[in-house]
Amino acid sequence: MDLGLKGKAFLVTGGSDGLGFATASSLVTEGADVTICARNSERLDDAVHSLCALGGGSAVGVRADVTTAADLDALVEQTHTQWGRLDGLVNSAGVHSGGAFEEITDDAWHADFDLKFLAAVRASRAAIPYLKESKGVILNVLSTGARAPGAGGGMPSSPLRAAGLSLTKALAGEFGPDGVRVVAMLVGIIRSGQIVRPAMEAGRDVEEYLAKVADRMKIPLGRVGEPHEFGDTAAFLLSPRAGYLTGTAVHVDGGFCPVI
Repeated sequence: MDLGLKGKAFLVTGGSDGLGFATASSLVTEGADVTICARNSERLDDAVHSLCALGGGSAVGVRADVTTAADLDALVEQTHTQWGRLDGLVNSAGVHSGGAFEEITDDAWHADFDLKFLAAVRASRAAIPYLKESKGVILNVLSTGARAPGAGGGMPSSPLRAAGLSLTKALAGEFGPDGVRVVAMLVGIIRSGQIVRPAMEAGRDVEEYLAKVADRMKIPLGRVGEPHEFGDTAAFLLSPRAGYLTGTAVHVDGGFCPVI
């Protein structure tokens, strides 16, 4: 199926690794032009090289800290200048966080808020004028914890992911009349650097480790998700093929989340 993404331009935050990179890969493969950002220059350069080797669309990387308002504003402007348009924003920056409530400090709450919620607010605010022009789309990458606290890692992540889900619905209602769609993905356990690297550093067999994770989490499909499964779903949601989807969230979790 041709998703109709050739020639369209997207900004993917946190695109040098994990789910952001998976999304960028699927978009580039479909012929889209993509800007990714990250704080780590070396990882960013490696990601851009890999994306450009896919063929299809083009990719550029911008070093940016999404917790800094000035960086985000400049990132959106640079993306629009680079491609001459902006058709979609993917808010995917974030790392897993979780701990016992009584042990989580105010600083930890603030840091998670800045990275997982306020960054999406700021990026969306900066991108909206361009997305109105292109009748574009915002995709917020969240976790199953947005609907089932504890299912996606507990606190401080789950309450902030729930806020992201509420933001998705609110923005969809406000900017739907302008032709802008806003959707979310609620992610379960996907093979990514955040999961694989610790296992490798501990000298564990990665496949055995992932199989045990799936078993422990009681994932109905009996396995963790693959990056391309996430990325291809994201590309569809960002495409004209999903033109009547807005204000909704899609579970990509192998059936893990207990909430419908």
